[in-house]
Amino acid sequence: MGRFFNRSAAPAPASSHPPRSEKHYASSRPSFGQWFKATWLDILTMAALGAVGLGVYHAKPAPTRSFPVTFADGEIVYPEFGYPLRKEIIPIWLAAFLASVIPIVIMLVMQIRIRSFWDFNNAVVGLLYSLITAAVFQVFIKWLIGGLRPHFLEVCQPDLSRASNAPGVQGAGYNGRGYTGIYYTKQICTGDVDEINDSLESMPSGHTTAAFAGLIFLSLYLNGKLKVFSDYHPAMWKLVVLYAPVLGACLIGGALTIDEYHNWYDVFAGAVIGTVMAFSAYRMTYASIWDWRWNHIPLNRTSSFTFGHGGHEYFDVGTFTRRAAWGEKHGFGHGSHHNGTAANHQVPPVGSNTGANIPQRGINGDNMV
Repeated sequence: MGRFFNRSAAPAPASSHPPRSEKHYASSRPSFGQWFKATWLDILTMAALGAVGLGVYHAKPAPTRSFPVTFADGEIVYPEFGYPLRKEIIPIWLAAFLASVIPIVIMLVMQIRIRSFWDFNNAVVGLLYSLITAAVFQVFIKWLIGGLRPHFLEVCQPDLSRASNAPGVQGAGYNGRGYTGIYYTKQICTGDVDEINDSLESMPSGHTTAAFAGLIFLSLYLNGKLKVFSDYHPAMWKLVVLYAPVLGACLIGGALTIDEYHNWYDVFAGAVIGTVMAFSAYRMTYASIWDWRWNHIPLNRTSSFTFGHGGHEYFDVGTFTRRAAWGEKHGFGHGSHHNGTAANHQVPPVGSNTGANIPQRGINGDNMV
C-alpha cells in the first residue's frame, strides 16, 4: 500500500507557520511510531465507545412501553403496527459494508493520484469518528425511547388473556388500561422474546444512521477532492459522483420502509443523526466543509492551519482534480499563482507588464497566459 503515498518520512512540522521551502505535513509519511503517537488516544476512545454502544445495543429496552391492540369489536387500533414480518431487503451487515468499506476503498483508490498518507489517514479516521459516534448516539435513543416497529403486533402475537394487574406484582402488565381500556404492555406477548424487544426499539433506524454517517462523509470528501463547488466550472460527471453516495444512503433508508422494518420518522431521525455526525467529523479532520479554498486540506493534530494568505502554499496538496490549476505543483512565491488565491490578489489587466507570469483564468475555467 505504500506505493500510494509519498515515501518521505519527514515528521509533521512543529509550527503552524513552516518555512515556505518545507513541504506541507500532508506530503510527508510518518513512521509507525509517529503515527501511533498521534492516533493512540483516538483508537482507545473509539474502542471504548464501541464497547459502550455494543453493551447498550444488547440491553433490554429500558422503559415499559404500552400499546393498543384492538377495539371491543376486534378492529386493530393502529394498523400501521400490524404489518407482516418480512425479510430485510438490506441486512445489517450489508448496510455496515456499504457505509464503511465502500468509502474506505474509494478513498484508497483516490490515493493513486493524491498520494498523501495524512489525507488517507484523516479520511479514514474521520469516517470512523462519524460512524462510531452516530452508532452510539442512536443506540442510546433506541434503548431509552425507541418505539414500535411496523410489524410489532405480528412479532408480539398478543394474547389478552395473559394480562394481569395483580397488585404488588412487579412487572405485571396492564389489563385494559387507559381510555376505553385498550392499552397493554409486552407481558401479553407470546412471540419470541428477542424479536419482541427488538420490535420495541424502532426509532431511530440504525441502518439509516450508519448509511448517512458513512456515505454523507464520503460525499463531503469527494466534494473537497474533486472541487465540485469551487472556483471553476467542473464537468457534470463530478456532480453525479458527488451525489451518488447521498442517493445510496437514501435508498438504504427507504428500503426499510418498504420491508416494514421502520416507520418513516425512524428513517428521518437516523438520517439527521448520521448527517450531523458526518459533517462534524469532516470538519474535525479537514480545514473546511464548504470553503473550496481549504476543504481538501487534512488538518494536523499538533499545529494549527493558517487560513488566508499563509495557506496558499498548500493548494497543491490533497486534490484529485487537475483542472483550473488545482493539484498542480506550484512553488509559492515563485511567479506562479493558483487561481484559488485570486480573492487575495489584484490581478493586473491582460497585456500589462506587471505580474506577467500570473496566469489569467479563461472563460472555461482553464488558465491562459
